[in-house]
Amino acid sequence: MFRKFVYLMALASERHFGRAAAACHVSQPTLSNAIRQLEEELQVPIVERGQKFQGFTPEGQKVLEYARRILAERDGLHQELGALTTGLTGRLRIGAIPTALPVVPHLLVPFRAKYPQIQVSIMSLSSREIQRELDDFELDAGVTYLDNEPLSHVRMVPLYTERYFLLTRRGTPGFEGRTRATWAEASDLPLCQLTPDMQNRRIADAAFRMAGRTVTPAIETNSMTSLFTHVRLDLCSSIVASQLLTIMPPDPDLMALPLVSPELAYTVGLVFADRDPPAPLAQALAVIAARGAVGDAIAGSTREVLGRLGIEPGAVRP
Repeated sequence: MFRKFVYLMALASERHFGRAAAACHVSQPTLSNAIRQLEEELQVPIVERGQKFQGFTPEGQKVLEYARRILAERDGLHQELGALTTGLTGRLRIGAIPTALPVVPHLLVPFRAKYPQIQVSIMSLSSREIQRELDDFELDAGVTYLDNEPLSHVRMVPLYTERYFLLTRRGTPGFEGRTRATWAEASDLPLCQLTPDMQNRRIADAAFRMAGRTVTPAIETNSMTSLFTHVRLDLCSSIVASQLLTIMPPDPDLMALPLVSPELAYTVGLVFADRDPPAPLAQALAVIAARGAVGDAIAGSTREVLGRLGIEPGAVRP
């Protein structure tokens, strides 16, 4: 049964019988026959019939949901049994919102020190993609916002508080010599912003509305590198989250001003599926995340970069 569920998962991922068979290292007839046998055993149609893959039936969607859960439980059992003999092993799959990617290494330094045999995969995903992939057992854990948009069926470990800055070039009229800026003032500048599918962009849009403004960005991007490049070349200014400043290359021509009126702060943390027992790899990472040393490392990194940018300690609440 496990093997048939693996084939079914591959078909759901590839949406093509031939590619699914290749991913499973079997022939296409072998995969197709296994899925037909599964239909006979469960006495329901799983796949919409046609010359090409056309999708899953409603019954097939339900079978797929259970297949994901059963294979995840199987993997968890293997990990727990292995931990009793050779130690915890496997592949830890983490999804992180782009603005939180700089904090992931602070988690992995102590995690890898304790579990060097575990492989780690890190994906840059939107908050909605993280929720969906946790629900579908495609991620073990995520790093995302905890308190802005609803999360469901997850356990949470807070990591840090995110705040927001206007990133612009020195000499920008009206901002030179300033220690902070208002959202209303920022709205008057040509802005490069993240794309609307990212929660960080939705937070910025909400802040502008609270300031009585509606902003149409001059440029939209889903790339942090592109965003910084546009500001550096004086094409626009931008709204950035605090952790993104920690990976910005030093540039004396750029300045970051804390944004106020409103002064927003949202909690970012580790999330993983609320299951009993919890998945072993996710639980191991959560234990590391809950240690004060991780939060201290993130806070220290933020203080260092704010100091480098000349932002006074009192300009941003701790």
